[in-house]
Amino acid sequence: MAVKRKVIVIGLDGLEPTIVSALLARGDLPNLSRIASQGGFSCVRTTVPAQTPVAWSTFATGLNPGGHGIFDFIRRNPKTYLPDLALNRYEQKNTFLPPRAVNLRGGTAVWQVLSDAGVPSTVLRCPCTYPPDSFRGRMLSGMGVPDLRGGLGTSTFYSSADDLKDGESEQTVKVTPDSNGTVSTHVVGPRNPRSGATLEIPLTIRLDPSQGRIVVMSDGDPKALEVRLGHWSDWLKVRFKAGPLQSVRGMVRFHLVELTPAFKLYASPLNFDTNAPLFPISSPGNYAHDLTAKIGQFYTTGMVEDHTGLSNGRFDELAYLDQCNQVLRERERMMTFELERHREGFFFCLFDTPDRIQHMFWRFREPEHPANRFSPANGLERVIEDHYRDCDGIVGRAMEAADDKTLFVVLSDHGFGSFQRGLNLNTWLHQNGFLALKKRSEPGDDGELLKHVDWSRTTAYALGLGSIYVNVKGREGEGIVEETESAAVKASIAGRLTGLVDRERGDLAVRSVSVREQIYRGNCLLDAPDLVVGFAPGYRVSWATALGGVPRSLFEDNVKKWSGDHIIDSQLVPGALFMSDKFRPGGHLTDLAPTILSALGVPKGPDMEGEALLI
Repeated sequence: MAVKRKVIVIGLDGLEPTIVSALLARGDLPNLSRIASQGGFSCVRTTVPAQTPVAWSTFATGLNPGGHGIFDFIRRNPKTYLPDLALNRYEQKNTFLPPRAVNLRGGTAVWQVLSDAGVPSTVLRCPCTYPPDSFRGRMLSGMGVPDLRGGLGTSTFYSSADDLKDGESEQTVKVTPDSNGTVSTHVVGPRNPRSGATLEIPLTIRLDPSQGRIVVMSDGDPKALEVRLGHWSDWLKVRFKAGPLQSVRGMVRFHLVELTPAFKLYASPLNFDTNAPLFPISSPGNYAHDLTAKIGQFYTTGMVEDHTGLSNGRFDELAYLDQCNQVLRERERMMTFELERHREGFFFCLFDTPDRIQHMFWRFREPEHPANRFSPANGLERVIEDHYRDCDGIVGRAMEAADDKTLFVVLSDHGFGSFQRGLNLNTWLHQNGFLALKKRSEPGDDGELLKHVDWSRTTAYALGLGSIYVNVKGREGEGIVEETESAAVKASIAGRLTGLVDRERGDLAVRSVSVREQIYRGNCLLDAPDLVVGFAPGYRVSWATALGGVPRSLFEDNVKKWSGDHIIDSQLVPGALFMSDKFRPGGHLTDLAPTILSALGVPKGPDMEGEALLI
């Protein structure tokens, strides 16, 4: 194969091959069809588990999770049993030095191998790139960038209603308009690192019901920001004072939900200001600022689409679709600008929105889905297919930058499916004698974070999105299982949990349970969960399990708007792969980095596991 001058990879997160195939057959995806006719279209095997940060880390490094160390969104501290974010951490060596962000993804990424060979790359929004790598080229960090409060997406909801309660990943602020229709309130900011107090910025909101709008007044930029009823505002840039010579800068958008009878205003999570981010979000450091100057302001958090606002009922599906479309067009502008000046080397841009839309709208494909009891479809049954067509249009625009010396690739990291029922893994472990609760505690007690677990009698516990850990002596804080007995515990759990049937429905719930040594290898093997559960179609780990809950029932209906998912047996949710050159079908995500390197005439990294797919 002749060496290419450019490799362009467009990532479409979560694109489901069966939906793609159906739309291709109807002629609804002309640009993807064109690529398939030139080179090919195939499913591509994904990681265990089939999660976005895990899979894209494998794409980037050519390593299985045991090699790059990303196994889940959540990792547990073995000494405390408490969950923590698994993508990055912050460390401060002493009080005289500022804290710094540390990327927990290991391995050598494809762009670093290219850089060492003198080949430049542009990488836009790839997960697990926060903080960004330093290499020959440009990078804008993706999933892993927190909001200004340190979470993955902590919003604020202002309301004059009396029944105001905090929802998931949310702060609520009760407000009362005065006789002139003015609200005095504040922006909820980050915590002061010294005092622990929450930083705030005063806001004055002038209500104008006759014109269907409000004006948000502050010391930010702009000082007066109009927000129209049912619309998303422009960005408000704010500065929080943390000390005499210290400040933290961020930016926020608003969605005006209701003016009467109650006032309701949604505020997005606080994003890092691209002109002065709290921690680096781009490489070189000024790249995010320069990009803003070229294409306009853009979201910087790793989880851009405000799905929790929809989940919490703060705004409706149409408002969410509006925001998703704005995010899609923002990313398209970013892609187009960079492709216009991309002359050689590797280009990557990820569009996350297909994944987020499928998570929130899958229920409308299935009339029997439990979530439809509370929110009828209202004409939204074809939203996912419509979004696939939008993505095909973006692919067509990206193809304009390709020539006969370009390898053009479209890739999804995993597929998608339904999430109708959740399995409470800790409840199963309790019922089967692996997890014990303290005296006078029982399943169903308010017990997130495993707080009612009796560790002196517990041999295994679940935390995260399908991970099970053995309570190993010397490894866990209060471990009781001898290392020599660990294999037997894992084998017992795997044997008894595999094939579990949901008796209420009569359906298979658990298709497989994998012991870590069966699926992982590499320098990070000891950080892996001991067991990974592979669910059958329609099932997933429950919401409570992710944070160490032990509910009363074994199974529960998923009635949340987050109604589709991909954290099932990974064999059931392969990704989709299109390439403009002929390639060997049936590949794995580990093969993509070697393929990119081969196309550009660079040997694959010494630790990369896959092989080039081009033929």
